[in-house]
Amino acid sequence: MKKKRNSEKIIYSINIGDVQNVAEQELGRELTPKELKVIEDKIGDYFDWFDSISFAIAANIES
Repeated sequence: MKKKRNSEKIIYSINIGDVQNVAEQELGRELTPKELKVIEDKIGDYFDWFDSISFAIAANIES
């Protein structure tokens, strides 16, 4: 019997703590709520989801 897949399960995410840690390292301070909103709205523009998934499959799964 085939197991039912949960296609809605999140397998990777970034939270505010992750963003603030990078801001501390890059800027020496945390972001303001207004700055966090900008990052929240724009961060997805910098991820190539298809290539990230494709590279992970190619590096870890035999065809």
